[in-house]
Amino acid sequence: MEQADIGLIGLAVMGQNLVLNMNDHGFKVAVFNRTVSKVDDFLAGSAKGTKIIGAHSLKEFIGMLKRPRRVMLMVKAGEPVDEFIDMCLPLLEKGDIIIDGGNSLFTDTNRRCNELKKQGIIFIGTGVSGGEEGARHGPSIMPGGNYEGWAHVKDIFQGISAKTEDNSPCCNWVGEEGAGHYVKMVHNGIEYGDMQLICEAYHLLQKGLGLQTQELSQVFEQWNVGDLDSYLIEITGHIFAKKDSDGKPLVDKILDVAGQKGTGKWSVINALDLGMPLTLISEAVFARCLSAMNQERQEAGKVLSGPLAAFQGNKAEMIENIRQALYASKIISYAQGFMLMRQAAIDYGWKLKFGDIALMWRGGCIIRSRFLIKIKEAFDKQHDLKNLLLDDFFKNELKRLQSGWRKAICFAVEMGIPSSCFSTALAFYDGYRSAKLPANLLQAQRDYFGAHTYERIDKPRGQFFHTNWTGTGGNVSSTSYVV
Repeated sequence: MEQADIGLIGLAVMGQNLVLNMNDHGFKVAVFNRTVSKVDDFLAGSAKGTKIIGAHSLKEFIGMLKRPRRVMLMVKAGEPVDEFIDMCLPLLEKGDIIIDGGNSLFTDTNRRCNELKKQGIIFIGTGVSGGEEGARHGPSIMPGGNYEGWAHVKDIFQGISAKTEDNSPCCNWVGEEGAGHYVKMVHNGIEYGDMQLICEAYHLLQKGLGLQTQELSQVFEQWNVGDLDSYLIEITGHIFAKKDSDGKPLVDKILDVAGQKGTGKWSVINALDLGMPLTLISEAVFARCLSAMNQERQEAGKVLSGPLAAFQGNKAEMIENIRQALYASKIISYAQGFMLMRQAAIDYGWKLKFGDIALMWRGGCIIRSRFLIKIKEAFDKQHDLKNLLLDDFFKNELKRLQSGWRKAICFAVEMGIPSSCFSTALAFYDGYRSAKLPANLLQAQRDYFGAHTYERIDKPRGQFFHTNWTGTGGNVSSTSYVV
């Protein structure tokens, strides 16, 4: 009997919480899971007393859905998504809608969107951010794909999404094909950057200044009421305050090996493909890779030496310098993320609305922060803004923060404490503001050993030259191209 507004396949933590969220907002939801016992467990557990209905077969599940049928997949990215699509297709009709709410690679979403369109099935690839808490009480939702489907899911998605202070939903249509999953990928890349920046601040505060966990908790609580007000800063303060069963700080007992699921790496690979200098997020990914070399680091620490400096200055002033470095580097991270999305919009033909994207991240998601409203304001003022660093607010903020930022990095170098993200953020800033970089020498080197040619400052762009540097190399040059 057709009775459910939407059906969801995949009852892991995110799937269950999204279903409960939908139920809370008045939508009737049907659920199915490959391991059918999970359906019964869910209905007898957290879904007990709700209007949620369960199915024990895919055929029964599809039969429960109102037309056009809306089937949302919350399964592992990759082959499982394709497998469930193939299983659903024989049971669906033209005009039905399949929604992939997992962390799928955007190129997979491009393919699925186009393949299913040929079969008359509407495909939506939507990023969902906020973890289990966000899924339950209001996530950030980033849908893209076949626009025909938006009218059929808009009320549900905007209904369950997080809301900003003025009650605007943290959900809007992103763009065609894989645009929704692409924006979620960049969101996760920025999340990698934010987390590593916070970890570098923690390392400087703890190892460099000798702050204990209770002091660290207080510092992050103070930071969370200012410019750095954000979800990640808030939970960091909570983490430092958490004690283990023996009364000692739990964070000190956690192994320093970071995991990752691939979305940060995807962002970096795509940045290389598009020729965008996503340096901070790249360093954040590599920092996780370095952390994974735990045993090798233990051995290296026994034979490799570093400075034996002890901090002798004003502790309060250095804490403020570290705060400024964290805030300034955060600005760079977001600027690079929006640079990447801007180039993707050009290369892939997407009409991304960057102010709306900032608004979608304003609540519910992991990188939600007060700071995002300034990004929306920047793009509202200038829709074709090339880089956030050129906006008056961010330009003036970096001018104000620059001294403390540089002092914090000098402190890290003097103490032998790694600060790859702080450092690369400053290097990018100094590079971006440089009217002249030393790439002229690089081009001369390339032409010297490989006849790769160069352009001249006294000739129009697009004219390429080759010099016979040794007098014996000849005048034949290789083909000029830009990666």
